[in-house]
Amino acid sequence: QVQLVESGGGLVQPGGSLRLSCQVSGFTSDYYVIGWFRQAPGKEREGVSCIRSSDGKTYYGDSVKDRFTISRDNATNTVYLQMNSLKPEDTAVYYCAGRRGVVVTIETHLYDYWGQGAQVSVSS
Repeated sequence: QVQLVESGGGLVQPGGSLRLSCQVSGFTSDYYVIGWFRQAPGKEREGVSCIRSSDGKTYYGDSVKDRFTISRDNATNTVYLQMNSLKPEDTAVYYCAGRRGVVVTIETHLYDYWGQGAQVSVSS
C-alpha cells in the first residue's frame, strides 16, 4: 500500500525559505514519480514540481522555476521541496503525490496516491 506523508510546512516571511519533506513508502519497483502540488483557497490544485525515482529527472512549473528545488534521498525514501524566495502567492496547502511509471509530469489527474497536505503560509 502506497503511503505519502508530508512534513515541514509553516509560516514564513516573504523572501524566506522553507523545506517540505515527503516520506514515501509502498512502491514495489524503482519506476515511479513523486510530485508536489499546491492548492490555494478558492483555486484549483496546481502542479509545482516532480522527480523520477529511478534517475532523478525533474520538472518544474513556470511559477516556481529558479526558486524551488526538488530532490530525493533514496536511502530514506524521502522527497524534498526546497522553497526559496517565497512570495505571498505561494501560500497554499502543499501535497505530495505519487504515480507508477516513468513519465515525468505535473498533471494532477495522472497521480493516484496523495498525502494529507501541509500548510505553507507566506506573510509578513
